[in-house]
Amino acid sequence: MLEGTVANVPPQGGRKHPYQDCIQIDTSNILFICGGAFVGLDKIVEQRMGKKSMGFIRQQGEAASKDKRTADMLKQLEPDDLVKFGMIPEFVGRIPVMASLDMLDEEALVAILTQPRNALVKQYQKLLKMDNVQLEFKNDAVRAIAQEAYRRKTGARALRGIVEELMLDVMYELPSRKDVQRCAITREMVEKRSTAELLVHPSSLPTQESA
Repeated sequence: MLEGTVANVPPQGGRKHPYQDCIQIDTSNILFICGGAFVGLDKIVEQRMGKKSMGFIRQQGEAASKDKRTADMLKQLEPDDLVKFGMIPEFVGRIPVMASLDMLDEEALVAILTQPRNALVKQYQKLLKMDNVQLEFKNDAVRAIAQEAYRRKTGARALRGIVEELMLDVMYELPSRKDVQRCAITREMVEKRSTAELLVHPSSLPTQESA
């Protein structure tokens, strides 16, 4: 498929219907992009380059962060390193271009959380707007979410998990409350998982006469 061929692809997938009609796809004009985490690949590159330190020997630049050293090692990747990692040479030889991606930092996570058209912050704001509630994520709260996601070392995937943990109780409570018009997510809520700040409608507040 990588070198270009006419492949028979079952429309329903799997092998449950072995006699089903297949769709023929010409892969000669398809760009295949293969990616993965490849945990431990940087160690193989490090051993090949002879920069592995032992005992109390300190290599130059050891003060740099571990993540930066890993990224620098992967930039020196060669096909033989992938073979030692466990891939067969026939597969490695058919992938002509290899590139390493830098790890997402806090600034990139903040941008992912807020800037895209379907960003998580905008999704939850849209959902609560259906219940006539204005949702606000404080800037320091967004920063705290990005910092926690960065510590989890799972990239942008951690953002959704963190936001869902924060919004779980809020999403259950607010639709049943007609007295709330604004909900604010603060840094304290992110760090301590405390209750969000709610602003109720002035009309729902008890008047001085009724008090």
